[in-house]
Amino acid sequence: MSSLLSRRSVPALLLGPPGPSDRQIDAALQAAAHAPDHGALRPWRFVLIRAPEARARLADLFVARMFVLDLWIPPGKVDKARHMPRTAPLVIAVAAHVISGHKVPELEQLLATGAAVMNLLNAFHAQGYGAIWLTGANGYDPEIGAQLGFEAGERSLGFVYVGTPQGALRDGPPRPEPISFAREWRG
Repeated sequence: MSSLLSRRSVPALLLGPPGPSDRQIDAALQAAAHAPDHGALRPWRFVLIRAPEARARLADLFVARMFVLDLWIPPGKVDKARHMPRTAPLVIAVAAHVISGHKVPELEQLLATGAAVMNLLNAFHAQGYGAIWLTGANGYDPEIGAQLGFEAGERSLGFVYVGTPQGALRDGPPRPEPISFAREWRG
């Protein structure tokens, strides 16, 4: 239980080497496969981006797409997009294979993918790594997804950055007490 209560998102720019081994990545992917999944559709899709040159190409793709979508990107945002994939030793592109018109609603397929990503994040944390799931324009961009090999019907949902936290991390915001978001219904 302590592992679940101590997990937090680590900023991507604070993640560096070493990254997880093949065995550790496989364990995290196994954890992802145990997510709740109505209909056993297994909608989650992951693309692992580890090689430094592949992460550099991903960063270049991020920057190129940013300028296609908006010519007036602030320089700081461009620099961040250029550096994040290069600093974290593992980047995992996330998508959901959504089957429209299936008896399992699309929302449940997306939720199953979210649950798989949460299991992935918890598994990396339990193995001593920091991680964060980032979305935003690049995370949802179908062109970036297509470049990464996601197929038609696979909806891009962001990137998980994984690595070893570099330096001391600041405390995050305090977590809310359960009384603030949970209640009992008695009929």
